[in-house]
Amino acid sequence: GFLSNLLVCCQSIHGSRIFHDRATSGEGAHFYAWQIPHVLLILLPVSLLLALLFSLGIVARANEIVSMLTAGVSVPRVALPLLLIGLLTTAATFALNYSLAAHAEGARKAFFDAINRSGQPERQITGQVFRNRTDDRTWFIARFKPGANEFNGVQIVQQDEDQNIVRNYLASMAVYDPAAKAWNLREGKVVNYDKVGNITDERIFPELKIEGWSETPYRLSSANVRPEFLGIGELDEYLRFNSDFPEQLLAPFRTQLQYRWALPWTCFVVAIMATPLGIGFSRRGILSSVAAAILLVFSMNFLTHLFLALGEGDRVSPFVAAWTPNILFLLIGLYLLRLRATNRDAPSFNPFTLWRNLRAQ
Repeated sequence: GFLSNLLVCCQSIHGSRIFHDRATSGEGAHFYAWQIPHVLLILLPVSLLLALLFSLGIVARANEIVSMLTAGVSVPRVALPLLLIGLLTTAATFALNYSLAAHAEGARKAFFDAINRSGQPERQITGQVFRNRTDDRTWFIARFKPGANEFNGVQIVQQDEDQNIVRNYLASMAVYDPAAKAWNLREGKVVNYDKVGNITDERIFPELKIEGWSETPYRLSSANVRPEFLGIGELDEYLRFNSDFPEQLLAPFRTQLQYRWALPWTCFVVAIMATPLGIGFSRRGILSSVAAAILLVFSMNFLTHLFLALGEGDRVSPFVAAWTPNILFLLIGLYLLRLRATNRDAPSFNPFTLWRNLRAQ
């Protein structure tokens, strides 16, 4: 049924590349399992739209809606179960969107990176620079592996409130102890400076333990993190720990955080729009309503990506970028529902009808 079609869809998109790159069957199965939340997130709004229109079309053809309305049942009462289905779908979408769908995108990238790296050394990040503006510290890291607690070739420059360099740490390796929340610098030296930049003293050490620093491995590698690969909790953590970053750097993360909250409500908005268009008791055919619903949903999808790009580029606020399409099409859906409740036709989206009406005017 649905799951088999879902797997066929995934295989048609990625299968040729996976088998061409000779991934094992176990790796392929693991890849498909990770992709299911992301694919479901894409399919749920469209599936909800088609399911509502199909169900309402069957009921409308049997004249059951007309019978209910004739018996005194209002249009909002008829629409209530459908809107509840929209809310349930919204809850399911939120569960997928909280972290699983974002991690699916990250898993896809990591999977193909691993295939392309087959037989080569594990990926390392080189030449990393991290600026801690809150504590006036700058880290220069020669190389490290993503997700590891060890950093090779480290230089840490400490400045005062006037941005004068007061201390310089150089170490062959820096290791973070998560239990003690401390850094262990190995095989290096620490150099102290006065306010005019003269060296006052320096000390060579085999190992130096430093406690109280706010930097963590996650923060040091945060410059390589992509916001679309992070869940809601991880985006909150990133923004909390990196609040001192420039606003232009934080804009994509703030926008993605708002978008993760707003995206599930697309299902409810789709239900609001599809319900009045699917209740076909007027002279207009059901096919016209189906075409209108599909056009509205695709327009909503276009505006969603447009506003998302504007938000990530710091052109509009994250809230406006994430919620504007939902609010706009929610108002359209409520307007259509009001028209249907008062037995008035919705505006025609048929270009031939529009042209004919314009010529008649």
